Amino acid sequence: MIKHHLQIKPVRRPRDRRPKLLEIVKQRPTFIVELDPPRDLQFEKIIAGARELKACGADAITMADSSLGITRMSNMALGHLVQDRTGLLPILHMSCRDRNLIGIQAELMGMYALGINYVLAITGDPAKFGDQPGATSVYDLNSFNLVRMIKQMNRGVSFSGRAMGQGTHFTVGVAFNPNVARIETQVRRLRKKLKYGADFVMTQPIYRPEQAKELARVAREFDIPFFVGIMPLVSARNAEFLHNEVPGIEIPGKVRERMRKFEGEKAREEGIRIAHEIEQEVLAYFNGIYLITPFKRHEMCVQLIELARPVAKLNYS
Repeated sequence: MIKHHLQIKPVRRPRDRRPKLLEIVKQRPTFIVELDPPRDLQFEKIIAGARELKACGADAITMADSSLGITRMSNMALGHLVQDRTGLLPILHMSCRDRNLIGIQAELMGMYALGINYVLAITGDPAKFGDQPGATSVYDLNSFNLVRMIKQMNRGVSFSGRAMGQGTHFTVGVAFNPNVARIETQVRRLRKKLKYGADFVMTQPIYRPEQAKELARVAREFDIPFFVGIMPLVSARNAEFLHNEVPGIEIPGKVRERMRKFEGEKAREEGIRIAHEIEQEVLAYFNGIYLITPFKRHEMCVQLIELARPVAKLNYS
């Protein structure tokens, strides 16, 4: 009996030739835009929105992981489609809520296989706040240990210490909430995340222009890029809901009062004006802008990118 010995070579992914996001942000204003995966099966509008955002100058798309415990399409599947069809860089939020240690590592391995290398590591909102009665939260890990595990996988080692044959290439982002009474608590958490290997920061949306300067003081301690969150408001009701119901968001009374003066399209225009005022202040201190799309209205983020161009030229020419 003749045995045929086949030499099997490991499959290597094509090298990603795109400029690295964290190199781009050192040189010029850089825009990450969040698009929420759909709650149904209609994803083509997301792809179309991503194309428009790329055309106007967005540098990356980020996608939440069923935020607030509300079931949405897999961000890994949708992120792959966006990358494949538009060329935009996907940054995927990864929550510790829905997957145990096995599932999280499997998801990361799948992302690596698809060429998705940017992750925002978060603990995640509890399932009890979502739309699935009886759903449970896992939390085998928290955001600190998730960062540490991903960096360990970059060295070619699984959480249990098993050799993986080769390392992954993940760039890891972490969240920062400036909307707290004592920001030093958040600073301590951020120090710990950096100790475990975080590469960049994405903040919760801010609604006071002076917060940009406060964040700049925080950022001086850390030698990594900050992408400051800005989310345009669409109505007075939207402003009140975010302020009262969404953890980590605080909207000043003056801003909510401005929104109460308008309805419909006029309210959305006022939301853009408020967001652009904040955007101008942020660009005086940071290159990184993180635009959060409200209610699938990606055109509002398109407007904010276009409005930022003259400000960016003034500050960085």
